[in-house]
Amino acid sequence: MKKLFLYLTEFFAGMSVMAVELGASRLLAPYFSSSQIVWTIIIGTIMIAMALGNIYGGRTADKSPNPDKLYGRIIIAAIWIALIPVVGKYIIIGISALLIFAVNNNFLIIAAFAACMVIFVFPLFLLGTVTPSLVKYSVDNLDDNGKTVGTLGAFNTIGSIIGTFIPTFVTIPAVGTSVTFLIFAGILLALSIVYFINAHTGKKKIVASILIFALCCGFGYSDSFAFWENNLTYEGESVYNYLQVYENQDKVSLSTNVLFGVQSVYMKQDELTGMYYDYAMAAPLMLKDKEISDMDVLILGMETGTYATQCRKYFGDMNVEGVEIDEKITKLSRQYFSLSEDVPVTTYDGRAFLNASDKKYDVIMVDAYQDITIPFQMSSVEFFTLVKEHLNENGVMVVNMNMRGQKEGNINQYLSDTIGSVFGTEYTVDVAGSTNRELFASDNGEILKNLSNNISKLENQELKGMMTEVLADTVFYEKGDYILTDDKAPVELLGMQVIDEMIKDEVAYYKGVYKEEGLKGLLNSF
Repeated sequence: MKKLFLYLTEFFAGMSVMAVELGASRLLAPYFSSSQIVWTIIIGTIMIAMALGNIYGGRTADKSPNPDKLYGRIIIAAIWIALIPVVGKYIIIGISALLIFAVNNNFLIIAAFAACMVIFVFPLFLLGTVTPSLVKYSVDNLDDNGKTVGTLGAFNTIGSIIGTFIPTFVTIPAVGTSVTFLIFAGILLALSIVYFINAHTGKKKIVASILIFALCCGFGYSDSFAFWENNLTYEGESVYNYLQVYENQDKVSLSTNVLFGVQSVYMKQDELTGMYYDYAMAAPLMLKDKEISDMDVLILGMETGTYATQCRKYFGDMNVEGVEIDEKITKLSRQYFSLSEDVPVTTYDGRAFLNASDKKYDVIMVDAYQDITIPFQMSSVEFFTLVKEHLNENGVMVVNMNMRGQKEGNINQYLSDTIGSVFGTEYTVDVAGSTNRELFASDNGEILKNLSNNISKLENQELKGMMTEVLADTVFYEKGDYILTDDKAPVELLGMQVIDEMIKDEVAYYKGVYKEEGLKGLLNSF
C-alpha cells in the first residue's frame, strides 16, 4: 500500500509538471506571444529547474530519508502554483515595466525569460525533487531496484501524458488558465494532506495550506489577463488563443494579445475601418472585366471576417469564404461581429486547406498570424506556390504584413522576396498610421492599370477616395534574395527583431523624459 501511494505521488507530480508548463505558455502568451521562441524559454527554464531539483532531491533523500520533508516541499509547490493566478499577471506587467526602460534589444525574449524564472522556477524545482526522493523511499533491496525505478518512471510518464492532454483539451478551454493552475495545485495539495493524515503529523501544515489555498481560489478565480480593463464585452480563451472583445458605439474589436493592438474589427455603420482591410479591398479591383457576382474570394486567416464583411458592404454579394483555425473565433464572429451566415468558414489550417482543395479563386487574401508572427508554414516558397496554384488566371493574392521593419533583411523583405520568387508582378503599399503593409501579387502585369480603370467606376465616394489613395501610394517591389523555405523560415526571430524596433521607437520619448526630469516627470507624462 505504501509503494502504491509513492507511485501515485510520482504520477500526480508528473501530471502537474506538464500542466504547469502548458499553463505557463497560456499565462505568458497574451503578453509575449506563444511563438517557438517563448516555448523554448518555457521548456528550457523548466528543464533547468527540474534538473536542479533532481540533484537537490537526491542529496536530501540520501542525508535524511524522511518522506515528511518531500511532502512538505510538495505542499509549498502546490501553494506557489495556486498563487500564480493571483499574482502572476502583476509580476509579468511589473517585470515588463522595469525592463522596457533598461533593455534595448530582445525585450520580449528577456522579459519572457525573467517572468518565467520568477514565476515558475521555484515550484518546478521543488517538484523536481520528487523522483529521486521516491526512488530512495521505494527501493527496498538491490534485487528489484530496476523494477521499482522502471515502475516509477512509467507512472511519471503516464502522468505527464495525461497532464499534457487535460489542460489543452479540457480545463483551459472549459474553465481557463487560472482555474487550471488551481486544479492541479489542489491535486498536489490533496496528495500531501492524505500523506500527513496517514502519518499522523503535520497538522499545522495542513491547516495553513488549506487556508492559503482557499484564499487563492477566492482571489485567483479570474480569466482576465487585461486586469486593468473593466469594460470588455468578452474575455476568454480557446485552444489556440487568448480572446478579448471590446465594443463601443462605433465598432467592435477583437484582440488576441493584451499588449499588441487589434486583430479584427467590425464597423457598426457603413464606413471604412481605418485599418489595413481598406487597402486590401483594392485586390478585387485589380481584376479585369470580372462581375462581382462571379468573383470568388478566399480568406486564409478569417478571424472575425472583417475583410469579408467590408467587401460585401462595398462591392455587393461576391462569393466569399474563409479558413480560420480557431473555431471559437468563428463563433465570436457570428455573435459579436455580424458575420453573415451565408459566408462559409472552414475550421482548418490555411495551408492544409489548400492541400485538400482543388477549387480556384480570383482573389486570395493571406492574413494568418500566430499571435504577432506569421506561422512559418504560411511564409515559404512552397506555401506561396500553393496559393498561386489555387488562383484563376490573372488572379490576385493580397498579403497583410503586420510589422514594417527598417533594417536590411527584415521580415517584410523576406516575405516580399519569397513571394517575388513565385509571382511575376508584385506591389506594396504602406498603411497610413500603422505598422502594416499590404502586398499585392499576380502574374498579370497590369493589375495597377485594372485598379485605376475600376476606381473610375466606383459609386461610393468614400471607397473611391480610399482606393485613389491606395493607387497613389502603391509602389512596384524589386525582389531580392531573401528567401524563406519550409526548411528554413526563422519568422519568429525576424518578427522579434521588428518588435524590438517598434518598442525602441515607442519608449525613446519616455526614456528622454526620465533622463531629463526623473521619475516625477515620467509619471506626469502619462
